Order: sequence, then structure tokens, then C-alpha cells
Amino acid sequence: MSGVGDSVIDMSVLDRRALNRALLARQLLLQRHDMPVADALEHLVGLQAQEPLEPYVGLWSRLAGFQPSALAELLLSRQAVRTLLMRRTLHLVTAGDCVALRPTHQAMLVSRMWSTLRRALPGVDLDELANLGRPLFEERPRMLTEAARMIAHRWPGVQARTLGDALSTLLPLVQVPPRGVWGERAAAYNTTIEVWLGRQLAPESPAAVDALVLRYLAAYGPAATADIRAWSGLSGLRESVQRLRHSLRTFRDERGRELLDVPDGALPDPQTPAPPRFLPAFDNAVLGYDDRSRVIGAEHRGLSVTGARFLLVDGRVSGTWAVTVDRGAATLRITSLRTLTPDERDTVVAEAERLLTMFQPEPQRPNRVSITDA
Repeated sequence: MSGVGDSVIDMSVLDRRALNRALLARQLLLQRHDMPVADALEHLVGLQAQEPLEPYVGLWSRLAGFQPSALAELLLSRQAVRTLLMRRTLHLVTAGDCVALRPTHQAMLVSRMWSTLRRALPGVDLDELANLGRPLFEERPRMLTEAARMIAHRWPGVQARTLGDALSTLLPLVQVPPRGVWGERAAAYNTTIEVWLGRQLAPESPAAVDALVLRYLAAYGPAATADIRAWSGLSGLRESVQRLRHSLRTFRDERGRELLDVPDGALPDPQTPAPPRFLPAFDNAVLGYDDRSRVIGAEHRGLSVTGARFLLVDGRVSGTWAVTVDRGAATLRITSLRTLTPDERDTVVAEAERLLTMFQPEPQRPNRVSITDA
């Protein structure tokens, strides 16, 4: 991945600003890139998509000339899907990544589900639940609770909602359109990956874990093993790192942690200017680390799991934002987390005005941007 000012820095210790510029470059946020949506999804190893329309903002901030129809078409043509992956959260990925990555995460998904729900699933045999649920989703797309109610008589006293939550993890499901299509509002109907894509899941293997680690480092590095674990939710990464170590370069951060990196990962000059960027809720550019200090201050870290949409100024989380559309116009309201300089405010407003054209491309009255100091 090449980008603005990605001359390699020869140093053993990378400070927060150096790590920040590396993050921006590898997350396609230092400059907008002219690449197909599918290529961006694969480079980023997917976009978190618990809120089904949030990935559109993530791609708009990363890709030159992005139009929502480009992503919508991938979903409608089954070239991209939403499925549970990293950290047991919904991610938008390409079809190829879906069949490759779901087996790598399946054991973790079940483990996390069981640790959360086991007290609410007394007497439930997970294999039996999966075997009863699978043909229902293979027959046609269904809501989780719909399928769960059809088999709930087997476990009297267990809530259908809980059974449905368990099924979402036990079975390799995808949420089907029109959910996730820009401009559409639809309930979450699910079917199996195999039925929707007409492809079998790839076999689980150590090589698949190694490939995932390398892809993470290419899109998020340099990073510590703890960062890879926090992003993926996977355990047992030490073995993978040991297998790969001979091909990796290493640095230290200011805390002395070892940072791993792919040999050709971009390390821009720390003084490279960073334009303002609007991030969607739960964007992995913020969530993808154990130590998030390269992009968000410790005093604001708690905001990263609340669903807040973040504004990056000079590469760091400097505000939150929200959009409302009413009476033919869109309003983008920013709450700053620090005092913005006059120049920063001007560039933020200009970027916000461009973003509003995606939410309301033909306003009946002027779209509006407001900034409120925290």
C-alpha cells in the first residue's frame, strides 16, 4: 500500500504521531483512494456493520468519488455480505472473505456466545439447536426469533430471543438485502452462507490464521500481539506470530511494547498533513487496537464502544457527529472534544458539507453544518 508521504522511517521506536500516520495511510484515510469498493473491503478486512448503513460513511471517507450505489450493488449481487466475524460483531466483507474468514472465527464466536448466554440456555444442547435451526434458514431467509419460535417447544422456559441469538453464532449466517442497502429500511432476515453464496466454507487451518495476521498488520500495523487479539477476538495468536516472525519487521512504541509489521507497510513522515475525516459508528480504525492511544485520547476511549460517530482532525478523534434529515434537507451536528482552530473549523465544515450530499444530494433547502464545543 502506497500513499501520501510513505517514505519509510528508519527508527526502532515509533511515537504516537508516527503510529497515527501509519494508521491513516493503511486505513485509506490519509488520502482518498481510487479503487473498487470490493478491493477496499478486502484491504480493510471488512468494515464493522452492526448498524447496517454505517459502512457507507466509512467508504465515502476513504474512496474517491464513492457512490452508495456501488456498495448496494455488491450486496444485491451477493458479492458482499454481512456476517458475524471479528469480536462476534457483524462485519461487511466480500463473498470471498466471508467463506475464508468465518471458519477461522467460528470457535471464538461460539465461545463468546456461550460465555454470555449459557445461564440463559439451561439444558440446551448446542449441536441439537444448530441441527434443528439449520434447515429453517436453508429453506428461506428468516428472522432469528422467527426460526427460534419454530423450535422453542424443545426447550420450554428458554426465551426464543436467546435461542435466536445462539443460532446466529452456531450457524454460519448472513443477513440478506434489502437490509444494508442505502435508502432501505428492512428487518434482519438471515440465511446460511452456503445457500446465499452457493459456495462451501473454506477449511479451518493455521495457514488461514497466519494470513489473517498478515492482513491485519498490512491494514492496521505496526501493532502489538495484544492489538491483533483485541481486533480479531482470537486466542492462540502467539503460535501464529512465532511462525511468521522471520518475515516480519519489529519496532517498539513509547511504552516499550513490541510492534510487529509487514516488511512493506507504509510509514509516512509523521509531519504529513492529515485532512479531517468523518468515521462511522464502530469503525475499526478506532476499535481495531488494544492500545487506541494512536488515534483517541484516554479520556475519550469510552466513547468508542457507545456507537458514537467520530470526527478525526489532524488524525485524532476530536469530535462526534450526527446527521438528521428533515423536510428535504440534512443537518450535520458536530460536538467537538477540543477547541478547534479557525482553519480546522473551516476544513471540517467543508468536509461536512461534502458528506451531506450523500445523505441529501438534492436538498429542497440548504443542508446545514453546526459545531458545538464540548
